[in-house]
Amino acid sequence: MSGIQAAAAERPLKPAMLRGAARHCPACGKGKLFRGYLTIVDRCDTCGEELHHQRTDDGPAYLTILLVSHLVAPLLLAVYMAYRPSPMSLLIGFSLGAIILSLVLLPVIKGGFVGFQWARRMHGFGAKARPAEAAAL
Repeated sequence: MSGIQAAAAERPLKPAMLRGAARHCPACGKGKLFRGYLTIVDRCDTCGEELHHQRTDDGPAYLTILLVSHLVAPLLLAVYMAYRPSPMSLLIGFSLGAIILSLVLLPVIKGGFVGFQWARRMHGFGAKARPAEAAAL
């Protein structure tokens, strides 16, 4: 593959990840990425990009746990040192906060993972070029 063909075949990483994080198709940015809360659609309704071969597995869950724990732990310490609330109010408040934050972040991070895989042509996303990409080559 020549340098021109390689440049034409590249997919931009940042826009693809941002589209995925916004819960849209990483290819066109218009179609829905999720059928349900975390279920990826098989094919984009707008552009026809096949998304069924994504392999996010446990990556989004691990990253969500990492982010939530790094956000909640310092906040927990700061609230305790500043206000000295009762242990039960800390337990209830921060448990609810961690659960809500996890539920909000998980689909966003999973969409970003799918966008990353699409942009890097991982797990079958680069097996065959779409008609628009084939014409550019």
